[in-house]
Amino acid sequence: MICGVTPITFAHRGARIAEAENTVAAFRRALDLGASGLETDAHLSSDDEVVLVHDAHLGRGRRRTNVRERTAAELSALGVPRLDDVYAALGSGFELSIDLEVPLVGRHILDVARAAGDAAAERLWLCSPDMDVLTGLRATCSRLGAHLVHSRRLGALSVPIERHAADLAAAGVDAMNFHHSEWTAGLVTLFERFGVRAFAWDAQEVRHLRAVMTMGADAVYCDRPERMVAALAEVTAERAGRRSSEKAEA
Repeated sequence: MICGVTPITFAHRGARIAEAENTVAAFRRALDLGASGLETDAHLSSDDEVVLVHDAHLGRGRRRTNVRERTAAELSALGVPRLDDVYAALGSGFELSIDLEVPLVGRHILDVARAAGDAAAERLWLCSPDMDVLTGLRATCSRLGAHLVHSRRLGALSVPIERHAADLAAAGVDAMNFHHSEWTAGLVTLFERFGVRAFAWDAQEVRHLRAVMTMGADAVYCDRPERMVAALAEVTAERAGRRSSEKAEA
């Protein structure tokens, strides 16, 4: 864990078990449950607004509609919010992780965050498996204080893991996001040595959450914010207890 910072608890698509995913209601519920961060997915509407939805198409069967072919207003009527709507409803007092579902959406996200004020960009984490997409955003992110995250499966890397960590650091990418099952304490330490944060996605069960938190992960992603927040409280209390014992023995 870099600099001993408490890991970010990202609610994956908001509190998606209780509310429709990627909606203001789901995001609000997640924050109310104590999540310190929200996770979502971004596409562009036909009028180039940032809209928060996972898939490029909505609906089923013959009634499917292409997100890119609809205006933001039309998509809103279908339950898809704009990023602007989230900032307007909830402010910017939380970390926000956004998967870049289309290459061009990153710059639009940065524009929206900059306009939102209150240092919204500084709490923004832009995620992509494509290093070219991330490096293309590096200059603007550096200027605004936003962060870049490489999301990839460990087995999909084309170079040895230490080389990849060094490459991320050289490219100005702030975090590596692996599936929770791929992290080990040794890997967390390796990336930490290069100043790259360790993010763990799809940590759904308490044992998974506790495992990556105990390893020192800098962020976790979970569908159940209340479970994630409770696990963090337990791990934090245990750490505090160990420190107290060590001081007493010293």
